Amino acid sequence: MITISEPLIGEPEEKLVLDVLRSGRLVKGPMVEQFEDEIRRVTGTRHAIAVNSGTSALIAGLMSNDIGPGDEVITSPFTFVATLNAVLHAGATARFVDVGNDFIIDPVQVATAIGPRTRAVMPVHLYGCPAAMEPLATAVAGKDIVLVEDAAQALGAEVGGRPAGSFGTGCFSFYATKNVTTGEGGAVTTGDDEVAETVRMLRDQGQRACYGYGLPGFNLRMNEMQAALGVAQMARLPDIVEARRRNAGLLTDGLSGIEGLLLPVEPPGRWHVYHQYTVRVTPGARRTRDELRWLLGANEIGCGVYYPRPVFDYPCFRDDPRIARSPTPMAARLAAEVLSLPVHPKLTAADLDRVIDTVRLALK
Repeated sequence: MITISEPLIGEPEEKLVLDVLRSGRLVKGPMVEQFEDEIRRVTGTRHAIAVNSGTSALIAGLMSNDIGPGDEVITSPFTFVATLNAVLHAGATARFVDVGNDFIIDPVQVATAIGPRTRAVMPVHLYGCPAAMEPLATAVAGKDIVLVEDAAQALGAEVGGRPAGSFGTGCFSFYATKNVTTGEGGAVTTGDDEVAETVRMLRDQGQRACYGYGLPGFNLRMNEMQAALGVAQMARLPDIVEARRRNAGLLTDGLSGIEGLLLPVEPPGRWHVYHQYTVRVTPGARRTRDELRWLLGANEIGCGVYYPRPVFDYPCFRDDPRIARSPTPMAARLAAEVLSLPVHPKLTAADLDRVIDTVRLALK
């Protein structure tokens, strides 16, 4: 079976986790601090605060910027549900604008959608490709609006040589399938001292110091074993990104020229880290997306649909007054066409050839 995702776990991870277990210090220890140092190094930010999930990072990232009831957050309709859940749990209203052919929120539509209640713009760096941050920064310049980057899938990605997560408040995930994993985990990055202090309080029951409470908080802490995994994984990050980019290039070379199959692209000035290699099976293809998905599965090749609907298009959200809807036809179209193929570092040349041959045979 060729899996859609498989983490690189080996002796360095095992050693550091065992070191933590043998130390007896499982929380609030030096391993979390070391992991945060590594995230700061990669993102070039003054602060990195580790938390227990990417969703927690998004919620804390919004709340630390004073986003709450009465505020609107402009974001993408084509994303994982954590993006929307974070806005709602912060108490704000989500306003959706459509995405472009790069799967990412359209800066022109963002600028048009900004209104008197807009307090944050949350681009999603989807599949490892960062958003076009320069026009988004221009759109909010001079306004009381913050950029909160949903960089869950994009550690190591860059825009114009600047790391994702460094344009505003960055929110990362280290879930089991991410390019760097801690099993479960996340981090918030920022250059703002006040935002950083608030995130640290939010993650630890609102404490500035032991029993010194500054606000109502949560338990969002990352533990030492998770951080140990992360420290070892961060040492692998350059090799992981190189392998994913190499595999993506081989997939693109092998799948080019198939009628109705649109391949992912790396927009100029944006460094893609290929958390997913996502194609579009358009109406011009010989088979539908779902038929191709079934055939890949029948040939023991993992694949996935990320994501099958615009994020707001579920019964639990349809009547929620905190969701401001507008037409998002590109997001709806993408949801019917996208299919992610294996691109992870453990793939062999034979694996990639098998993926390519199976897709070509299905769509020729």
